Amino acid sequence: MLPSFFLAHGAPLLAVQNNEYTDFLRELPRHLPRPRAIVLFSAHWLADEQRIGGADTYETIHDFSGFPDELYDIKYPAKGSMETAAEVLALLEKEGVSCRIDKERGLDHGAWVVLKLLYPQADIPVVAMSVNPRLVPEEHYRIGRALSSLRQKDVLIIGSGGTVHNFRKISWNRKTPDEWALEFDSWLNDHLQQWDLPALFEYEKWAPYATDAVPPQGNEHFIPLLYAMGAAADVKQAWLMYRGYAYGSLSLCCWRFG
Repeated sequence: MLPSFFLAHGAPLLAVQNNEYTDFLRELPRHLPRPRAIVLFSAHWLADEQRIGGADTYETIHDFSGFPDELYDIKYPAKGSMETAAEVLALLEKEGVSCRIDKERGLDHGAWVVLKLLYPQADIPVVAMSVNPRLVPEEHYRIGRALSSLRQKDVLIIGSGGTVHNFRKISWNRKTPDEWALEFDSWLNDHLQQWDLPALFEYEKWAPYATDAVPPQGNEHFIPLLYAMGAAADVKQAWLMYRGYAYGSLSLCCWRFG
């Protein structure tokens, strides 16, 4: 059975960088069975109704500005999988989640930055998934949990975002991590390993520096963690596989579930 993962996608520049975190992502698939498909929740696809990617071949969306030209030349022409998309649709409808298949949307950088590092040949079908910041944490977890059976069918479930992602707090020239970011992620890791859902669902109340790490009205990068965690609700095991930071506080963390 495949695990599920939460992966930080950092800034778009990650796609063309060579550092400890990109080395980790490139190495990660060598320790996993080859998936038949990838279901990926991206922080950059926001929708009030759950959307399920159903493109035949995804266009590469360059949803950022002000970066080097080489980023805009990147293409990640992943194929879709209507078979897997239909499975996702059926599981979510069974759970009572309002959802529909979207055959038009491409892959935003929250998806293709990590996929390009994991599977650079774009040779594994992808089902892109939206996230809904308006839902409470329990609902994000419930949506992920509804898909947990896919892991037994060789489907890799990924949440792509960032636990500490607040551009107002970034120090572009800082080489060492900010202490407050470390404290937030340490609290998070402790409660993930304990599978402490009551605390995690109320992280805004209990976690140190929660509003610095996850700014109010800006939780879209944090919530993919809850989808990925829910996808392993049948096992309830969490491991922090990598933790690093860019620009002082932009987290580059990976958690494995299941």
